Amino acid sequence: MAEPEQLSLEELPAPASHAQYSSDIERRVMDTEPTDSSQVESNKTKISVLIGSGILQLPIWGFAMSYGVIQEYYFDNWTFEGDRSITGVIGTTANGVMYLSMPFLFALFTRRWAHRRQLAALCGILIACASFFASAYCTTVWQLLATQGVTSALGCALIYSPTTLSLGEWYTSSNRAVAYGIVLSCKNIVGTSCPFMLRAMIDAYGFQTTLKAWTAIVGGLSIIGIFMIPTHPSKVEIHKTRARKIPWHFLRHRSIYFYSIAIIFQSSGYGIPQTYLSTYARDVAMLSQTSGTLMLAVFNAPGIIASSFFGWLSDNKRISFSVQVVCAIPPIFSALAAFLLWGLTTQGAIGLLIVFSMTFGFFSSGYSATWGGILKQMEREAAEMNEAVDPGMLYGLLNGVRGIGYVSGGIAGVGLLDAGTIAASQRFAYGSSYGPLIIFTGLSSLLGGWVVLWRWNPNRLLPLLKGAQGVRMPHRV
Repeated sequence: MAEPEQLSLEELPAPASHAQYSSDIERRVMDTEPTDSSQVESNKTKISVLIGSGILQLPIWGFAMSYGVIQEYYFDNWTFEGDRSITGVIGTTANGVMYLSMPFLFALFTRRWAHRRQLAALCGILIACASFFASAYCTTVWQLLATQGVTSALGCALIYSPTTLSLGEWYTSSNRAVAYGIVLSCKNIVGTSCPFMLRAMIDAYGFQTTLKAWTAIVGGLSIIGIFMIPTHPSKVEIHKTRARKIPWHFLRHRSIYFYSIAIIFQSSGYGIPQTYLSTYARDVAMLSQTSGTLMLAVFNAPGIIASSFFGWLSDNKRISFSVQVVCAIPPIFSALAAFLLWGLTTQGAIGLLIVFSMTFGFFSSGYSATWGGILKQMEREAAEMNEAVDPGMLYGLLNGVRGIGYVSGGIAGVGLLDAGTIAASQRFAYGSSYGPLIIFTGLSSLLGGWVVLWRWNPNRLLPLLKGAQGVRMPHRV
């Protein structure tokens, strides 16, 4: 009899899950280390992707992270029709729209339209630039909300989503968290410098000219950054294969929901100081306009170090902290800063307010850098279940969940600011009109850390609960 034909590994039939097989092929392409000249070229591309992603942080996040300066200008130079308090929602709405749109955009460009990423980002530039330019001619508060809070945010999200997907693909799971941390540090550099830049431009050239100049900045830097970030080779031709379908198995895992709840709580409190710290410094602490701008800069500056640090902590194999502990550190310490520092500030106490800005800014800004650890954990869970997983889609979903927190926190902030004062000493910030905002910021941050820790505690209590089932309670006489 003829000997049976020997099949090589590459000729073996695909496993039962075609999505898992496709995901394995992609992972091989992404994780394979090139050699010699191709390795040098790959390293150059990775550096280019990292630099391009850092450059894009200015046009994408600069306006939203500096909105406190813009809102302060609106309050001091009100010439628009409509309720002035609505301007407090514009900044959080911009952040919320960007984050809420990311799951949909990440889903579109992670596989099916991966080959159209640069084209989509260029379309985002047109939308963002048109929105910022149009906002220079707005006459009503609703027009400001539409242009600065909605359409410009959609354009920036269209720039961010495809380029961030490529960043996560060029940097594999072994160093992805560090890459995210470095880019987030660039984001915080933007948040530190942009308030001073916009304030100086407004004072020197006026508000309308500043918006036009900002339009040119967004357009020019975005074009440079986009062309520095090529699509990863593993995704260039994927739209022609069955692998373009996104694996949704992760939705069956409980961890995605517990992490999502934690992110909603943390982000709902995170946006409050960014929006109101500048006006608080002026209206309650009785500090100068320059001091209000300084608060925003000091708020974002520590994040330059924090993002890289927490990204490193999430990727570090020598430190035994679990993913849950690393994710819980930023929100818990942010809550302590809100309760013990912001709440106890007094009139003219610029020192304590700066300490709060630095402390809260350090921990809250570093929170999203811990998501690299979340992605690695969910990739391990998928591997244990022999399931496919798309880290880019997961990252987009986490950003979308953060948008829910931003929007809910922005809406709550407007109501809490009008809720009146808390029955506390009028000497401290708790007794001012910002008291409810401070309580909300602290509680939401605390819950952002507690939910992640709580997710794992029931597993430890199960043996106790099972043992208690066999214990009979005594009958009452």
